Formats: sequence, C-alpha cells, structure tokens
Amino acid sequence: MNRFEKPILGITMGDPASIGPEITVKALSRPEIYDQCCPLVVGDACMMERALRITGHEELKIHPVHAVSEALFTPGTIDVYDMQLVDPEKMPIGEVSIMAGEAAFQYVKKVIELANADEIDGTVTNAFNKEAINKAGHHYSGHTEVYAHYTNTKKYTMMLAHRNLRVVHVSTHVSLREACDRVKKDRVLEVIQIANQACMDLGIEHPKVGVAGLNPHSGENGLFGHEEIDEIIPAIEAAREMGINADGPVPPDTIFSKARGGWYDIVVAMYHDQGHIPLKVVGFVYNDEEKKWDAVEGVNITLGLPIVRVSVDHGTAFDQAGKGVANELSLLNSIDYAIRLSKSRLAKKQA
Repeated sequence: MNRFEKPILGITMGDPASIGPEITVKALSRPEIYDQCCPLVVGDACMMERALRITGHEELKIHPVHAVSEALFTPGTIDVYDMQLVDPEKMPIGEVSIMAGEAAFQYVKKVIELANADEIDGTVTNAFNKEAINKAGHHYSGHTEVYAHYTNTKKYTMMLAHRNLRVVHVSTHVSLREACDRVKKDRVLEVIQIANQACMDLGIEHPKVGVAGLNPHSGENGLFGHEEIDEIIPAIEAAREMGINADGPVPPDTIFSKARGGWYDIVVAMYHDQGHIPLKVVGFVYNDEEKKWDAVEGVNITLGLPIVRVSVDHGTAFDQAGKGVANELSLLNSIDYAIRLSKSRLAKKQA
C-alpha cells in the first residue's frame, strides 16, 4: 500500500451520544472514499454497530481492531480502533453524560497519539460536547486546545473552509472584549504567515491573503478605533516585506464577499464570530418547507500543528441523534481536506 497515494486517516467517532457515529457510517458507506484514503474510525465498535441499524446500513460490517496494522481498509467494512469505553445500555443517545464525555476525549487523545507516532497520516474529528468533556474532568474549550496541548504546539490557529472561502482567526474561544485586546501586531503577523503556508500546502502556489479590519470600515482612519493603525497595518507591512501577498485591512462587511468572488485565497479574521458567521451562512442551508437541513458543509482545520487535523464544522446535534437523518456532507468535506493535507505532508517528508 502506497501511503502517498492513499494516506491512512484516523477518524474520531465524536461524542457517542451524538450524530457522530451515524454520519461516520454514512460517509464510509461510500466506496469511493476507499479509493482516496484508508479510513480508521477511533471509537467504540458497539456504538458503530448501533449506528448501522439507525442509518439502515446493515449491509456494512464493523471490524474491531486494536492496532492500525489489523485494519483491512476495504469498502463495505468499517475498521474501528475499538476503545471499549462505552456501555450502550447505560448511555442514552442525545444527552450530555460523563461517560460520553470521557469516551469522546479519549478518542481524540488516541488519534493524536497515533498521528504523533506516524502510525496514521492525518486525523479527522467528529464533534464532541464541551460540557460533557468538562464534566468528565478534561477542561478544554475545544478540539483545537486539546491538539495544541498533546502536540506541544504554541503557535496555531483555526481555519474554516467552505469551497473557495477559507478563513483563519487571530483569536477564537475567548470573550469579545478579550478578542479585541488580542489584536496585536505580532499575533496578526503570525496568523498571516500561517494562512499563507496553509494555502501553499493546499497547492496554491502564490496565495492572496486578505486581512480583515477589526472595527467598522476598518476604523475609518482612526475615527472608529486605532487597532488598524497601531497593530493590523504594521503586521500587513511586515508580511509584505517577507514576500507574502497580503492586502488590507479590508472592511469586515465586504472582505468575505470579495473572497468568495476570488479576490483572496484566504481571509484573516480578527475574532471567532467575524469568521464563523459568514462561512456558516453559505455552508449551512436550512430548507424551511421540508423542515430539514439541505446542507451542513464546511470544515475546521487547526493550522500550525505538527500533524494534520481536520474537523466537521458543526456540533453534536443531540436533537438529531438516533434518528438517522443527520447530514454527512461536512464529514465528507473534512475527509477530502485531510487527504489533501496528508498528501502534502507526505510529499514533504519524501522530498
């Protein structure tokens, strides 16, 4: 097996009480996935067996393994690195529980361990519930912080992507008041550099990086704030001196439309919601007539790590869990991005 052509991807099952097992089954029911990669689910085989029944995919087989070398990577068979952490009789679907939180956290920890040991080439994460993992005693605000801790990474950022719209963030899981305080030249420059490298890793040879302002109209020359003048513009100028094609600060209310129109390959957003809202407006499509989501697309990528990490860009959706109706598009998009990034990493290792 040539790992450059078909990288091994570890896919966490996510919270066992969530839609994670169901959308994983739906995604891996597609034979074409196995033409592009070797997927290994990290979770509990018993919950994946339950998901087969819920989704109506009982033609598939669950193959429990306890080592990557035991996986078959064959269409029609879902290999599961069986952690055996959940008792399905004691854990109701669609609810926050310590059992589910502990299991979800351990799946993530294991997939990071496998990637750190080079047993797998990339990781994909389904959603966990932050309340559940914190109740289980693991005090992290999200996957990004878990990955940073277990890979000993200090400089990292989140990238969201939906088709040609890519967004990275100067700050993420902090209050809006603190987010404004974090807009500093060194951090903005750091994120511009990470964004530029991410585009090159995706095969974009000469990326165009758009940098959003923090304030309305990018501060209007100091009328609505001085962060652009004092911090953002100096960071952009420093990036240009490094040879990065960075533009801005662009008013936040227009930069995302420009990016969708091809002006920029990636956007540097100043805080969590500035980047998340526009991406989810285009990626999450609700059908009011049929009262269901037609599309839940988009991916979340942690940049700056020594390993590949891509995640679905939605939550645990407890309200949909156990019904077999959850949409797997975001997971399929995540697998696609993980394949591309893993191949890029493998190519660098071989060079």
